[in-house]
Amino acid sequence: MAKGLSFGGWIKGERRGDYPIYEAEQPGVGNKAIALKNCRNVIFRDLNILKGGHFGLLLTGVDNLTIDNLTIDTDRDGIDLDCCKNVHVSNCIVNSPWDDGICPKSSYALGYARSTENVTITGCTVTGYYQLGSVLDGSYKIFPPGENIYRTGRIKCGTESNGGFRNITITNCVFEGCNSLSLESEDGALCEDITISNISMRNLIYGPLFFRLGARLRGPKDSTRVGVLRRILVSNIVSYNSEASIGNILSGIPDYPIEDIKIANFYMQHKGGISPEQAQIVPPEDVDKYPDPGVFGPMPAHGFFLRHLRHLEMSHVEIAPMAIDGRPAVVLEDVERADFFAITAPTSPPAFALRHAGDIRISLSRAAKDAILGRVVNETF
Repeated sequence: MAKGLSFGGWIKGERRGDYPIYEAEQPGVGNKAIALKNCRNVIFRDLNILKGGHFGLLLTGVDNLTIDNLTIDTDRDGIDLDCCKNVHVSNCIVNSPWDDGICPKSSYALGYARSTENVTITGCTVTGYYQLGSVLDGSYKIFPPGENIYRTGRIKCGTESNGGFRNITITNCVFEGCNSLSLESEDGALCEDITISNISMRNLIYGPLFFRLGARLRGPKDSTRVGVLRRILVSNIVSYNSEASIGNILSGIPDYPIEDIKIANFYMQHKGGISPEQAQIVPPEDVDKYPDPGVFGPMPAHGFFLRHLRHLEMSHVEIAPMAIDGRPAVVLEDVERADFFAITAPTSPPAFALRHAGDIRISLSRAAKDAILGRVVNETF
């Protein structure tokens, strides 16, 4: 990888594949393929975009919006929905290996904080294929074997997150060779009432889920406060062949927990093979850093790393490493009231590691014996 300035996971001036990464501000390169602001009753249907600049579609303050049957094969973001309401995105294919595929945001682009809400994303495929244009021409070029190169291509709410995200449904989607499905409240966002269901994932560079409540707080200093991330339902997720070092991360920050999370019918098969020494890692809090799984570094859990959470329920979840992994499947730090029902994971080493957790229940699981735990400072089982 060429040396340079890191920005959001990629490096200015480097080449990837047999083409350069285009900087958004580079002279002669269009910043946006299509951009709308403060519009109503808009339909995009049945069109293709190749190399859409910094944004294939940048839609800001657009309400009553339908996006259907688009194929976007691009260097940077595919579809950005900023401060939009009443949005339906369906049957789209977005290949964006170096940035996000479908990305609801809620920035200050309108001059004030406005939420993105009432959004449905359904029947879409997001990918991180190696060569731009390979989706449009049907060649679907993947990365060479053994090259673990950072890429995104995901569905993500954030990173710009001032106004918040409410009433969001993401369903019946496919992820291939890209990054985690991400929910992020970093700039004071009220992020709540989100349903994620029926998602199939393959060859991810991290674990399937990344939920982050942080305190970057980019916005007016006199009014920007830490937001919330709560009432999230996740069901019917299957993930195959993800990289093992960084799995699923659900993390708030001290005194600001993520709340009311339910995860059900979740199957994750990852490469495994990480040494027991990595289980001793305590990931940094980095409360004000750019939110990305890689920022936290290697994880001490091969399934779920859960930190600063309140009211969690996980049921019918299986974590299946392809090679023996020396870490616990689930690590809890500062977690209050969590229920684990019908969890399957290797039991050597012990599947659960608890650090400063309380009101924990485990039942009918192959990963551990039934247990009801009050206050736990440091225990594995």
